[in-house]
Amino acid sequence: MFKIVMALDQGTTSSRTILFSEKGEIVSEANAPLACSYPQSGWVEQDPQEIWASQSQTIQEALKKAALTMKDIAAVGITNQRESTIAWNRNTGEAIAPAINWQCRRTADFCEELKAEGFDRVLRNRTGLVTDPYFSGTKMRWILDNVPQARELAEQQNLCFGTVDSWLIWQLTGGKVHATEISNASRTMVFNIDACAWDDEILSRFGIPRETLPEVRPSSGILAEIDPELFGGSAPIAGVAGDQQAALFGQACFETGMAKNTYGTGCFMISNTGTEPVQSNHGLLTTIAWQIDSEVTYALEGSVFIAGALVQWLRDGLQLFEDASETQAIAESVADSGGVFVVPAFVGLGAPHWDPYARGTIVGLNRDTNRGHIVRASLEAIAFQSAEVLRSIANDTGQEIRELRIDGGAAANDFLCRFQADILGMQVRRPKILETTAMGAAFLAGLAVGVWQDQAQISKLWQQEKMFAPRISGEESAHLMEGWGRAVERAKGWIVK
Repeated sequence: MFKIVMALDQGTTSSRTILFSEKGEIVSEANAPLACSYPQSGWVEQDPQEIWASQSQTIQEALKKAALTMKDIAAVGITNQRESTIAWNRNTGEAIAPAINWQCRRTADFCEELKAEGFDRVLRNRTGLVTDPYFSGTKMRWILDNVPQARELAEQQNLCFGTVDSWLIWQLTGGKVHATEISNASRTMVFNIDACAWDDEILSRFGIPRETLPEVRPSSGILAEIDPELFGGSAPIAGVAGDQQAALFGQACFETGMAKNTYGTGCFMISNTGTEPVQSNHGLLTTIAWQIDSEVTYALEGSVFIAGALVQWLRDGLQLFEDASETQAIAESVADSGGVFVVPAFVGLGAPHWDPYARGTIVGLNRDTNRGHIVRASLEAIAFQSAEVLRSIANDTGQEIRELRIDGGAAANDFLCRFQADILGMQVRRPKILETTAMGAAFLAGLAVGVWQDQAQISKLWQQEKMFAPRISGEESAHLMEGWGRAVERAKGWIVK
């Protein structure tokens, strides 16, 4: 019988479980939607119990579809939305507040306070991150300051903080293990990426007791066993990575200079920089890609907050179409965007701008503007944002990036892929299996238990479905990027501090 690896892919808008064969092929999969709530402008929350319930549901469904039980699973891998922060009672296992989603901007004022005192330089040097509400550390501080029982539980050493991977591990082990994985830890803004340990000075400044934090483990290696009472059997949790690092691994970007872009709710471009961290001069994040055995691999990343979420807004907010699959035909119904630029800064701007006070903008409208122009300009906006990030990576590393591997839901849109190749002036390669995030988690887990022997074997499993080559000149691309840059400047600083 083929060895089967289970991947749990807990994302912002859905939870899914995919079973992979040792050939890297999908055996079965199940998906469940997940809601966000928006209690105030710029605030984004989720229900921790719903996160777990939806993930548990998909585990059961994927096993049932494949006529398997958990006893048939060689290993389980976990990949997750990063930076989203959950606090729970160590004794009861119950969350004490809603999960603060990675998109949430409620800690912007504290970030400004850190910048004013110059502590942002300490954070940048030790964590590789910019001082922004995006990351988990300021969310933990907010919970301690604003959730009534949080500080009391912390003083009693009964408070657990965790990113979504920690929450899932806790639930999957029946509350026996409070652990996180190193790439997720590197996104908290309280983790020293050189020492590979929680940073006591940063924790002290944030007022976060070290005892609330999980133990940090490598990305590949047996971390825990699933509670056999949950799914009728046990299996080792043997691979964990944050969603973008998992996608980099799933895209087989194992060599320095290889890069991938995931078009999901947000847009995340990440490039392998090898065994030494590279500091950015262009607003990118220096982060940990993964750790296998004792070797840590680093990466540079640019995070675009709104990508697929822009298409959702066009569908649900403006009701310009019924299904996202219609956007390609609508965009191609016009020759160009008609001079329209859409800047989707709904929750501020990420890399390379990092402006939490920016807000969404549409510029260049005229009397002839129609639905096609707005939809086309929106898809182009996703590509423009990604192009800014890739150019920043190239400038920071001094290395030429020769191709971009892509994945995520919006990567199925040929118009977006073609425009991305045009604006970058390089090949864009789409794999046969777009679920590279889940595949990366499966690969990390399978490596730990011998389903796959090494990265070279995994590289051979990656297959291209389609390649997009640039069709316009460098001058035309530069002209379009100039227009985009002018539009971005008009979106910046919209919210008065």
